[in-house]
Amino acid sequence: MTDKKVLTIQDISCMGQCSLTVALPIISACGVETIILPSAVLSTHTGGFTGYTVRDLTEDIPGIKEHWKKENIKCDCLYTGYLGSVKQIDYVYELKNEVLNDGSLLIVDPAMADNGKLYYGFDEVFVKHMAKLCGTADIILPNITEAAFMTGFDMKLECQDESYVDALLEKLSELGSKKVVLKGISFERDKIGIVVYDCVAKTKDYYFTEKIQKSSHGTGDCYAAAFTGAIMQGKSVFDSAKLAADFVVESIKKTIGDDTHWYGVKFEKALPILVKELNK
Repeated sequence: MTDKKVLTIQDISCMGQCSLTVALPIISACGVETIILPSAVLSTHTGGFTGYTVRDLTEDIPGIKEHWKKENIKCDCLYTGYLGSVKQIDYVYELKNEVLNDGSLLIVDPAMADNGKLYYGFDEVFVKHMAKLCGTADIILPNITEAAFMTGFDMKLECQDESYVDALLEKLSELGSKKVVLKGISFERDKIGIVVYDCVAKTKDYYFTEKIQKSSHGTGDCYAAAFTGAIMQGKSVFDSAKLAADFVVESIKKTIGDDTHWYGVKFEKALPILVKELNK
């Protein structure tokens, strides 16, 4: 039996527990070989730190891809996280066509917005290109903010109702992806959840967890990594989405009480729980 390989392209924030510094350990803990393609290197993430350094690696991507082709390095899943430019999005198409095995998955986390706002440096042009990329994906993992930006639909961040979610899911399905995992759904103030939507069968399944009143950096990246690891271990989309949600809640809980740890979540302490659940 040949083990599966995941290729993930996103930035390295050396300090801050996000992007590749969570994707690599989490997917690896799931028992899946992880190949990384850094899109940039930052001294820290940009959410609260000041004076950080940034080195863009966009121009390195073609050479890395060509070397992989020469060595016949192939992967079974391409998972994209934070991409810093339209050019990097364009390179994802090349990677998909040239580095993935037949029948491989493209999982896109359109990591570009949260809490009603785009991240620094992104604009409507980037949003349109990200929406196009999502249209080519097997599975997309947007939060409510990202979904609203990509579809032009009304943005309702709290206390939605099912009719609102249904309409937003239909708009997302029009982008072209096969399945959607929509995050950040809240029908009740003390619950938060996800819905898995099959864009072909038009079926949906919800899962809710307790809503912890603590805002934390990097939880979306932790979610996407755990989801990808579970998918590559043969779990269904819904079971993977559920497992990832529980993992994020546990990661936040492990961080509560340490006011010095404001820059991320202590996902490392929740990894044993993730692995145990994955192996059930």
